[in-house]
Amino acid sequence: MRTAVITDIHSNLPALEAVLAAVDEIDVEEVWCLGDVVGYGAEPDPCTEIVKDRCETCLVGNHDLAVLGEIDVSAFSPAAAEAVTWTQENCEESTLDFLRELKAAGGRAEVALFHASPRDPVWEYVLSIEQATDCLKLQPKRIALIGHSHVALYFSGPDSDGDGDVRGVQALDGASLDLGEDRWLVNPGSVGQPRDGDPRAAWLELDTDGWTAGYHRVEYDIDLAAKAISAAGLPRHLGDRLYVGQ
Repeated sequence: MRTAVITDIHSNLPALEAVLAAVDEIDVEEVWCLGDVVGYGAEPDPCTEIVKDRCETCLVGNHDLAVLGEIDVSAFSPAAAEAVTWTQENCEESTLDFLRELKAAGGRAEVALFHASPRDPVWEYVLSIEQATDCLKLQPKRIALIGHSHVALYFSGPDSDGDGDVRGVQALDGASLDLGEDRWLVNPGSVGQPRDGDPRAAWLELDTDGWTAGYHRVEYDIDLAAKAISAAGLPRHLGDRLYVGQ
């Protein structure tokens, strides 16, 4: 099955629409979302409606949980906390209803899915070899997908009974993976707020028949997303950072 994997949309409608337009140009059977549909950006309702309509499975992220009141925003940066409060005050009840149905971990087509990590599905940012080594041992499937860090990257290591070191690589646009052997922990990168120095929206193409994956980046109208943030009265910083991918 060929699948498009998206994550960390963060209420960025222009980015989401651009990614799905790119997805529609290839033959995918399903779209999976790893969470954080809302937060930071200014268009939570249309983003949620699109995810509800287009995604066969969707996880809940920490920003989604904060909007639901299930996470204390004192753990967030001031700008992120302000965006949570704004979303709570401005989103439709249908958006909250959809988010309430979601879990932070799941699985589909022999792939384990986590918003953050196999060890902590809500909070852990997996960015180091040491973290990935532990997570690769813990994940219930040979291949796991994660989001949360907003960095397109992957880790691979030997099967649980094998020897060898874990390696980690930040993935550039066009990078391809042969997932046929070993254990893999793969992050598509963020749709709506990349933090890997590339401001383009990120997504992953996954083939579970041939066990291959490919990284994609998509240009989108950042001006439109930033103007929506400004018009909503959200911190300007949340729009400015979109231009630099940080």
